[in-house]
Amino acid sequence: MKFVQLIDYKTERSDDMNRLMDRWVEQTKGKRTATHNIIGKDRSETNHYVEIVEFPSHEEAMKNSNLPETDRTFQEMVALCDGMPSFTDLDVVRDEQLNKDLCNRFFDEIAVAGNLDAIDEVFAADYRDHDILKEEESTVGADVIRSDLTGWRDGFDFRFTIDKQVAEGDEVVTLWTWTGTHKGEFMGVAPTGKKCTMTGTTVFSCHDGKIQEGWWHMDVMSLMRQLGAMR
Repeated sequence: MKFVQLIDYKTERSDDMNRLMDRWVEQTKGKRTATHNIIGKDRSETNHYVEIVEFPSHEEAMKNSNLPETDRTFQEMVALCDGMPSFTDLDVVRDEQLNKDLCNRFFDEIAVAGNLDAIDEVFAADYRDHDILKEEESTVGADVIRSDLTGWRDGFDFRFTIDKQVAEGDEVVTLWTWTGTHKGEFMGVAPTGKKCTMTGTTVFSCHDGKIQEGWWHMDVMSLMRQLGAMR
C-alpha cells in the first residue's frame, strides 16, 4: 500500500530550505526510497509550506527515515523553521490518476470501441497533433482524431494493449502494442485479411480536463511489411 507523509511547516528562509532539500537529494542518491516529492506554498500565508512525500509503502518510508542523511537534514530543517514542523502519516486508500483515465478513454472507448462522439469530450477543440505519418509538422483540431480514426477503423478491426504508461505533470506517455486484422483498403493496400501487430508510443499533454496536444511514434514500416506492401 502506498504511503504519503505530509510535512507542515513555516519558515522565512525558503531559499535556505530549498538548498537544504537539494543537498539531501544529492546525498541520498541510490539510497532514498521516496518516489515523489511536492512542496506547496500557502497563497494566504506566505511563510506557510506543506511538503508531500510519497513512498511505495510505510516500510519503505521507515527505511528512508533511518538514513543518516535524512536525520541530519531534519535537524537542519528544524533550525530553519518557525517552530516545530508537524507530520501526518497517511496510508493511500484511493489514488485517482485523472490524466491517465482521460487518455485511456481515447484508447479504449474511442479508438477500439468506436465511440467517436466522445472525441469532443476528450480532446480540446484546438487540439494539436504531431504524427510521423503526415507531411505536416502538426495539424490542429479535434477533427484530426476523427478523420484519422475513421481511416484506421475502415482498414482494420483492431485493439490496443497498454504495455507501459507513465504520467508526470500534465503529460501521459503510453507505450502500446496494436493488433489488427486488415479488412479494408489502407494507405493504398487492398484488404488482405492478415493479422498484423506494431508497437508505438503516444505522448498526450492534458489541460483543463482535455487532451491538448499529442505526439505519435509507431513502427509503420513493420506494419506495411506485414501487409506485403514493402520488403
